[in-house]
Amino acid sequence: MTRSRALALMLLLLSGPAVADGFVGQASVIDGDTLDIHGTRIRLWGIDAPESSQLCRGEDSVQYRCGAQAANDLDAFIARRLVDCVPLSLDPYGRTVGTCSVDGADLGEWLVRNGLALDWPRYSKGRYDSAQRDAERAGRGIWKGSYVAPWLYRACVRANGKPPACSDDANAHP
Repeated sequence: MTRSRALALMLLLLSGPAVADGFVGQASVIDGDTLDIHGTRIRLWGIDAPESSQLCRGEDSVQYRCGAQAANDLDAFIARRLVDCVPLSLDPYGRTVGTCSVDGADLGEWLVRNGLALDWPRYSKGRYDSAQRDAERAGRGIWKGSYVAPWLYRACVRANGKPPACSDDANAHP
């Protein structure tokens, strides 16, 4: 076996267990529900955060970039601390889907509790429902004003809607 083949085989073998065992490292925030650790994209399980281009309306009815806010607030919360992710599956885009935590705090729950993401019962089976009710009652994040669920926003954009129009509830249903 050539040295390059041996190296390639070793890298392949080393990359396999990492998916099974999890990822720990400093994370780059890609968006409100996606991280990158050591070159691996990790989609946070059970939640859906507004898309980067998505707008929400604040309590003053003025639009703001709620997707960007979710990503920025997540980045500030992580604050260069080590992120520990447990992979659960792969999504249709090839990203690892998993639960991630910082110092024991579940990032999905933190995002939902702060009104920066929604519990996605289709996947979570309601795991973050009480955190979402808490955020709604307290009027945190997107609960201060109005928003379109991220999955409806994406469907509108896929149907050739423009991001600003898809961000308003009346226009978000293709």
